[in-house]
Amino acid sequence: MSAPRWKNLYKLTEQQITSLGDAEDKMERMQITEAEEILEKMIQKDKNCIPVLNTLGHLNGRYLSDFEKAIGYYEMVLKLEPDNSWARDERRRYRRYVTYD
Repeated sequence: MSAPRWKNLYKLTEQQITSLGDAEDKMERMQITEAEEILEKMIQKDKNCIPVLNTLGHLNGRYLSDFEKAIGYYEMVLKLEPDNSWARDERRRYRRYVTYD
């Protein structure tokens, strides 16, 4: 397998890269349950894997409309990486759909 064309900032293993790609492909094909299963297995192995947390946020927000859960994943990312603009922007997007008492 050839090396990724992007810089592997998070030092993901080949297996993580492959699994993340598989999950994203399944999301695009609307195989949401299968994508979620892949991501849940990945996060069980590494609870602080920022790419997986971001993808779980995306899956829950865009595909499952579980905005509170999506926000939770993005908040986890921001605790680990406070300057993560993707997580900050996506959290802001989904906060518009949630009312807090």
